[in-house]
Amino acid sequence: MRTARRALTPHQQRQAAEALVKRLLRLPAVRRARRVALYLPNDGEIDPTGLIAPLHARGTRLALPLLAPLGQGRLWFLPWQPGEPLSANRFGIPEPACSRRRRLPDWHLDLVLLPLVAFDANGNRLGMGGGFYDRTFARLASRRHWRRPRLIGIAHHFQQTDALPQQPWDVPLDAVVTDRALHPISRSPHP
Repeated sequence: MRTARRALTPHQQRQAAEALVKRLLRLPAVRRARRVALYLPNDGEIDPTGLIAPLHARGTRLALPLLAPLGQGRLWFLPWQPGEPLSANRFGIPEPACSRRRRLPDWHLDLVLLPLVAFDANGNRLGMGGGFYDRTFARLASRRHWRRPRLIGIAHHFQQTDALPQQPWDVPLDAVVTDRALHPISRSPHP
């Protein structure tokens, strides 16, 4: 899957990103969200940055993930606005400057848009293997009713697979949105 998404031409990536953003902007979960975390693309991931301007214009607070310091294997989310400086983390991914004071607790976010390598119809997500998102949102795995933030995976359409192995520590997604479709997960209300 990683090879396939990296093989997309810049034109194909741009087309997929534009289709994804249009689909996301129509979702009630995105329209209602006041605090949204998204990621900056890396390694051929579908690009959600087309959401930044429309969300910022309507007053949505944006946040970007930051690798938590001290080897915690978790993510922090820091408020971010277009134009604020970013610096590369140890994986070369741009992130806001580390500041414990500015950190948003993850339960203050309404919606988190997560990258993925593959997904299935049960809301299982295969990431890059670091477990950062699963450790960060582990508390959500045991919640059946009030789940905040909503976790929506975003991907290229071809990243869907029939089934993924599920581990006890995996945190399932509420939905997946691709450049071609919305994939709601049956245990959660429609996004």
